[in-house]
Amino acid sequence: MTAVTGMARTPFATYDELLAGVRAGELGPDPATQRIAVAFTTRQAVRHDGRGTGYRNEVLSLRLAAAVGSCAVEPGTLPDRAVEECVGANVAHLLEHPLLPVRVAALDAYLMHVAPHAPQNGARSVPLPAGTSLERSRARAKAVVALLALPPGATVLVVGVVNSLLEELRSRGLGYVPGDLKGGLTEWGEAVVTDALAEAGRCDALLVSGMTLGNGTFEPLRRHALAHGKQLVMFAQTGSAVLPRFLGHGVSAVCAEPYPFFWLDGGPSTMHRYGGPCPEDER
Repeated sequence: MTAVTGMARTPFATYDELLAGVRAGELGPDPATQRIAVAFTTRQAVRHDGRGTGYRNEVLSLRLAAAVGSCAVEPGTLPDRAVEECVGANVAHLLEHPLLPVRVAALDAYLMHVAPHAPQNGARSVPLPAGTSLERSRARAKAVVALLALPPGATVLVVGVVNSLLEELRSRGLGYVPGDLKGGLTEWGEAVVTDALAEAGRCDALLVSGMTLGNGTFEPLRRHALAHGKQLVMFAQTGSAVLPRFLGHGVSAVCAEPYPFFWLDGGPSTMHRYGGPCPEDER
């Protein structure tokens, strides 16, 4: 296993403790002195060639100096006023915002600002090659699933269904239980459970979207992994700078992908891995 280094070491064992530490200025400058210059949303619909199903994404992003923090939301649920309320506001104020996605995006922006993804902060950069949307989705899936150390036949709870991740698990001989609040079916016609936590007990490891930060379901999953000694690997566009803070506190590894995300462009980009086994491409 890779040692936890740099900013990944944290005295804060829970999300609420981390939030309180940031509010108190324990990780960097007083958040009341840090103002959001730009706020924007990104909306996307996709249906990869050769795939029978598609999906939509909507993400709120906040820019603090050179950093961009993000939180995905269910499409159509974020009020238009949220963007206007964020522009020019200080981070301390946004950490008290009534909308959880705004609070998460503000926290992500602040932590990205004080400790960007870099080797000195524990990050291992992973190049994502140029290609079609499907090629890049599959390359990302390989980078994420490589952080799981499981024998063939093990079962993974996948929270936040991404068909390329399921495809990669299948290629490695791993079983899975797909979970998503929206329910529905996977590309292979498998039922998607809506109460992922209820299925965690029969799974050997958890592979979880950072979007759980924005809908309030992250902490119960983290506590389950910690209590049962299970691997919890996060794939994080939402909260990419937040989730590495929980390495050693239930989270075993993070594949962090700050804005701009792989699905926005066909050119090369970079992701950042924390914790977990050291995959062959990093040796």
